Amino acid sequence: MIPGGVEPIAAAVRLQEVTVLSEPAVRGDFDALYAAQFAPMVRLACVTTGSVPAAEDVVQEVFLALLHRPDVREPTAWLRRAVVSRCTSWVRRRRLENRHAGQPEPEPLVPLGPDAIAVRAGLARLRPRHRAAIFLRYYLDLSEADIADALNCRPGTVKSLLHRAHSALREHLDDH
Repeated sequence: MIPGGVEPIAAAVRLQEVTVLSEPAVRGDFDALYAAQFAPMVRLACVTTGSVPAAEDVVQEVFLALLHRPDVREPTAWLRRAVVSRCTSWVRRRRLENRHAGQPEPEPLVPLGPDAIAVRAGLARLRPRHRAAIFLRYYLDLSEADIADALNCRPGTVKSLLHRAHSALREHLDDH
């Protein structure tokens, strides 16, 4: 072998070929994941934020972050966790902005029937984490372990979140 010669360059070219060859497969996997998970993630974000445009923005940001994270082993679980986290931050930021501006929180602009309006109002009163737990459990039909993973907490905490959310919803719906 020649010092600093052909061998290292050939290894670098082989590595580059592998990267280039695997890139479309990764891109295809990402495209398939995006096609399958975009709508459910937007619904999850919308339940938490109360705004479809904000939900779409949050989900786009999360998918962009995922695109730059090739080390993620379970992308769907990672997406749920990231969406919930970013939505919680979004809600906190909006509440702080509204508090400093002296404006009340805007009502979501989603057309609903009379029964759904009462449920939506009850959900709106819940904390973002409680709303996310309810959505993950009853809309996405996730197990307590999967919800715990998405919310980055223990399964016992999920039981507590769901119990408190049910109590608050029951109290609100009994009043209406």
